[in-house]
Amino acid sequence: MIEALLGSVVIFTLATFLGVELINRVPTTLHTPLMSGANAISGITIAGALIVAGGGHGWISTVIGFLAVVFAMINVVGGYAVTDRMLQMFKRKPGAK
Repeated sequence: MIEALLGSVVIFTLATFLGVELINRVPTTLHTPLMSGANAISGITIAGALIVAGGGHGWISTVIGFLAVVFAMINVVGGYAVTDRMLQMFKRKPGAK
């Protein structure tokens, strides 16, 4: 049990460092298209979190599933808001030639 937990913590830590390095190396012009892709992944996360929260595996899984739904929804809504704002920048203003 301890070995599995330790292995999971090591994988989580390495994934965190790898994610930070990858995000820092992405040019700013690519952030909005990548955010749109991340919104699709967060939609899959929401589906999985709903399954976990409603699975009836105990109160801890219900609470963790609920928190996962909340955080994934924050990510989706924020991502779409930023994407929409970015797309508004490319629209022509009324009266402009």
